[in-house]
Amino acid sequence: MKNTDTDEWIPPGKNCGACGASTCEEFARMLAEGKKEKPDCPFYRKSPGLKNPPETILTANYGDRDIHGDPFDFILHPLPREPSARKIVLPFRPDMTEKLEIKKGDLVLGRPTGAGCPVQHVLSVIEADYLTGLLTCHVVSPLLAREKGDEIKSISAYHIIGFEGIAQTINKEPEFGRRQKFLPGFCMMNLAHAGVVNMVLENSYGIHTRVEDIRIW
Repeated sequence: MKNTDTDEWIPPGKNCGACGASTCEEFARMLAEGKKEKPDCPFYRKSPGLKNPPETILTANYGDRDIHGDPFDFILHPLPREPSARKIVLPFRPDMTEKLEIKKGDLVLGRPTGAGCPVQHVLSVIEADYLTGLLTCHVVSPLLAREKGDEIKSISAYHIIGFEGIAQTINKEPEFGRRQKFLPGFCMMNLAHAGVVNMVLENSYGIHTRVEDIRIW
């Protein structure tokens, strides 16, 4: 039996695998076929009239200091209807973007050694630029890497060029042209990053912010 309720909620695109489906797209298909129910998704919140209420992306608990006890200015959350803040990276060998024919929708595996992060990341590509080698991505669940196997394209290591998302002010709101400390939402280390704020746009959904020249201290 197919779902016939009027709740307009849709899967958040996190692709975490906790619902038993490999992706949110697959979960949506299973919902339509009656094989899954919305509460099977750990991010489900019934909210009539809102397709993806902001609270569905704010499921982690944050304080005003990172794991070292150091304060930071803001947390960078995903843009509306996206699974994570956008992450802009440059492979240590920029030619690998073209050599591996990386394109939108591909999954890329690598570690941001340029910034000193010890965590290997799985990245879902939004955009690939063959001229510069830049990849704009979302960070997704490592579960996808285990499931996709040979479909993963490994770039081994990369530089973090920037992050883009919605800023939640903690100690100080983002200020254009200033180097500030921030926490990428869902950061596995819970460690503040530092970068230069080079875009601040006030929108109905929040403060759209981009930070570049990333350092981890």
